[in-house]
Amino acid sequence: MKDVIIKEQLFDHSIDKIWKAISTGEEISKWFINADFKPVEGYAYTFTAGPEKDCTEITGVVKKATPYTLIYTWIVENTDVETTVKWHLEEISGKTKLILEHSGISNYGNEDIVTTMFGHFNAGWDNCVSLLTKHLTEEVNAG
Repeated sequence: MKDVIIKEQLFDHSIDKIWKAISTGEEISKWFINADFKPVEGYAYTFTAGPEKDCTEITGVVKKATPYTLIYTWIVENTDVETTVKWHLEEISGKTKLILEHSGISNYGNEDIVTTMFGHFNAGWDNCVSLLTKHLTEEVNAG
């Protein structure tokens, strides 16, 4: 049963710039989704999407927020299923490697639902990484 999605991306931007983009509500709201989010362990966050999305709200709690590693629970609106999202950044030869991991998808139980959710999350994270890349590129070109 599919349980873990992993996305990796290498950026030409500093690790601190990427960290700020993925860990602060203000920045996340610019490129991804309206976010009431703080990189503080124990913080109960809310991501709110427009009604055109499959879900309108995602909630969870920040479990770890140390420089360059961010872990939080992920609960999709109208479910009680908790999964886990982990972002990890590494400096590599003046660039930043982002590793995104979404695990616990098998917590949805039913194999058909797990397969469906895995597909939705996988496509969603592809879009997320694409949006982050676009945001960072636009910031560089604008500044």
